[in-house]
Amino acid sequence: MKADIAQRLIALNRQFYTDFGGPFSVTRGRIQPGVRRILDSLKGDESILDLGCGNGELARTLARDGHRGAYLGLDFSLPLLADAESVPEGFPAEFRQVDLTQLPGISMTGDWRLVTAFAVLHHIPSQSLRLDILRTIHEILSPGGRFIHSNWQFLNSPRLRQRVRNWSEAGLTGADMDRNDYLLDWRSGGIGLRYVHHFSGEELAELAASSGFKVVETFYSDGKEGNLAVYQKWKKQ
Repeated sequence: MKADIAQRLIALNRQFYTDFGGPFSVTRGRIQPGVRRILDSLKGDESILDLGCGNGELARTLARDGHRGAYLGLDFSLPLLADAESVPEGFPAEFRQVDLTQLPGISMTGDWRLVTAFAVLHHIPSQSLRLDILRTIHEILSPGGRFIHSNWQFLNSPRLRQRVRNWSEAGLTGADMDRNDYLLDWRSGGIGLRYVHHFSGEELAELAASSGFKVVETFYSDGKEGNLAVYQKWKKQ
């Protein structure tokens, strides 16, 4: 994918989460079953860097669980971050407005034992940008640290397949895109458009190897059939 096309897709998604951050936040009032499974596997003292923290529901759940480690959530959407501030007192949470596509150029000091990115990577266009972000995550993780992420498997849902739109609606063409790139619509509080990539297992394995990680666990969860997202745990090599 050409760099200028990637930037147009980034701008498309940025506009979506600016315009529809409020309605989107309403649909994210609880964590997904797959995320719950991840949290149940934690010791409770991990320092967590949460990429694409959204409205802060993960932080609120950690607080209710009695998590003791430091937490930093990053997201570019101010409407979502405004909701994220409602974390119970006493939980060591901090939130920052950060565009994750700029993460490689941001100083991220801290002893991060765990980095999470739930429903985030599928919004990052181009192999090049994904690798830049993943290599940065590898760099800031503590030795032996873990990166845990989920990615939407919307093609497993007949209902969501109907949300796929023609690229012409965003002023683009299919020839501009990489394989498995899609344009999906949003129908709550108005009509919006988002860029989404549908990852295959082979793609994820290649990304892990190319960024210095080892895949240690893969499972599917979420949705009526339990297959609406693929979750992976990677370990820093």
